[in-house]
Amino acid sequence: MSARQLTVRFHGALNDFVAPERRERAFTHVLQGSPSVKDLIESLGPPHPEVDVVLVDGEPVGFGHRAEADTTVEVYPASVPVPLPELPRFILDVGLGRLSGFLRMLGFDTLWRNDYADDLLARLSHDESRVLLTRDLGVLKRSEVVQGYYPRATDPAHQLVEVVRRYGLTSRMRPFSRCIACNAPLSTATPDEVQGRIPEGVAERHSHFQQCPGCKRVFWPGTHHERMQNLVDTLRRLEQSS
Repeated sequence: MSARQLTVRFHGALNDFVAPERRERAFTHVLQGSPSVKDLIESLGPPHPEVDVVLVDGEPVGFGHRAEADTTVEVYPASVPVPLPELPRFILDVGLGRLSGFLRMLGFDTLWRNDYADDLLARLSHDESRVLLTRDLGVLKRSEVVQGYYPRATDPAHQLVEVVRRYGLTSRMRPFSRCIACNAPLSTATPDEVQGRIPEGVAERHSHFQQCPGCKRVFWPGTHHERMQNLVDTLRRLEQSS
């Protein structure tokens, strides 16, 4: 009996996950059983959250559609920027701690811990409608995950540029409004309110402070603040030039 085969082609950024010899071209795949389109796609590399449209013989289908022999499957990535709520929320895996700090610095509600289990990451992403950012494809392929992205870069600053561009975040940034350490919204504070919690001499040079109601950290516009402001300005220029 001849092998049951179908034809598959991935488009655009989805080719980042496909074997080199299969990129930007149609190829033949031997079917094993009757997998769903989601399982078929993910067995070949791309995670389903990065997929927007699947066509089978030119007709759109859902992830639950069963793959059949002698058909052509074309898979398209999500358009950029990906639509998100006005105040998008994120959850990141253990390997993206510095990226989580950057996103919080921009004012985005971002969950991160160094001990999140894979199933908890997926469940919180689903239950709290958070975008899951991870470089673990196994987590991103879990069925509970609806919105997710695999940052291609390994440098946290470059990862931030990817995420900001992918989700069109610059117009929704609220820099320095959230605690980088614990994610809580910051409140303004007077020098008297933070006395005893800042280094000597800081109160003499600064009169504007923010404090975190959660971890009690105090922030002021020092050298670190200037570096972060430069990053915010760079992100805004990148959007204008894209």
